[in-house]
Amino acid sequence: MDFDEYQKKATKYDLAQATADLKAPGFVEKVLGLVGEAGETADKIKKIIRDNDGVATEEDKELIVKELGDTLWYISSVARYLNVSLSDVARQNIDKLESRYQRNKLHGEGDVR
Repeated sequence: MDFDEYQKKATKYDLAQATADLKAPGFVEKVLGLVGEAGETADKIKKIIRDNDGVATEEDKELIVKELGDTLWYISSVARYLNVSLSDVARQNIDKLESRYQRNKLHGEGDVR
């Protein structure tokens, strides 16, 4: 499945009406959901490091993949509310990373490097 197909199918599960108003409750809920799911992903990894010396079991990996899927859903939704395709988000990210790679700027801080 490609990103645009995923984004189209994922729309079915959004109970709010997508709007261009970034103060709309549906959009704010998606942003907060994204942060929450990313946190849940990080928390699962933290516990693997803390409790299992950083060794993930197959069950751990399955749980992390589920959280990554939830995170992807929220990323897809936020992009859709912004009227941006998920494939454009992915493409722009790779372009940015390639530029940093070519300029030996993968390390460091800041959005513009």
